[in-house]
Amino acid sequence: MKMLQGAPWLLAHRSMLKPNQPVKVSLYGNDYVIWQDSTGKISCLPNACPHMGAMLSEGWCVTKPDGSSVVTCPFHALEFDGFGCTVLPGSNKPTKSLMEPLELVIQGDFIWSYGGYEAKIPIPTIMNEIAGEYEFIGFTGDRSIKTDFLSLLLNMHDYNHQNGTHRELFEIEQVQLKQFIDDGFHSHAYIDQPRKKPTLRHILKNPALIAMPKVLQAHLENFFPCMAVMHGENAILSLKECHFYIPESPNYSRIFILMFIKAHNPIAHLIKRNLLRLIDIVVEQDADILSKLYANTPQHIKLNNEVGMDWVRRNFESFPMVE
Repeated sequence: MKMLQGAPWLLAHRSMLKPNQPVKVSLYGNDYVIWQDSTGKISCLPNACPHMGAMLSEGWCVTKPDGSSVVTCPFHALEFDGFGCTVLPGSNKPTKSLMEPLELVIQGDFIWSYGGYEAKIPIPTIMNEIAGEYEFIGFTGDRSIKTDFLSLLLNMHDYNHQNGTHRELFEIEQVQLKQFIDDGFHSHAYIDQPRKKPTLRHILKNPALIAMPKVLQAHLENFFPCMAVMHGENAILSLKECHFYIPESPNYSRIFILMFIKAHNPIAHLIKRNLLRLIDIVVEQDADILSKLYANTPQHIKLNNEVGMDWVRRNFESFPMVE
């Protein structure tokens, strides 16, 4: 399965890495352990201990006097620094590097990687712009989904599924694609989604619904293949809902979302957690439907508003060139 080597992937935001706590991440069929020490330095190594293959992400970190830390194998307590070196029992000096660190591109709080491949397209600059103007309120929806990467991208750019997969959540009555601007690996979709008025019961269950108007007007800005930003605007807040996609392996794909707001009304600060919970439900619904698809079924029906999916298919097939 094609996994678009040479594209940039956002592996994590700093808020997802608690100091001195190893975390497993996967990319292109390889597993890695990533950790942040108390000084803010981030390291990333192959996840398999070079002794007997134990998962380093299941181990722990040991902090050194200078604030740096090493990751410790849970099997035999061997300690590995960020270069993949260890000190063997009975030895007083570190070995040579036994694992090749994964090259990271760290921009502020954003941890990108090309997975060890030559860069074919640049890292989008929009995240640095958003971080400079908006308040970061958290991450949500972080899931590894049993689906190939093309199926994930098609789902995330399928504008018709809002009134199917997410029908009960948003009660969207129809999807109206107003405009699609195709600029190669960059695109914009402007969508109106009339919805039923939420009941009091629904509002009490999820107060974030009060921030939603009768017609959801979505501006989706897409950056093939790694991310998309939903720009939201209403009287309560301005929202930047940033979706990130990662090809973990031929049959597994990962998604997570970073949320940023600019408050126009004090209510915005009261519904931050509800917004994060709401989007987590959206991702859970997407993950559920993706696990119940026959992905290789020939498509004999084509709906309107599939231009985003066509954009994905074209770029997927031609990558790294734009046709």
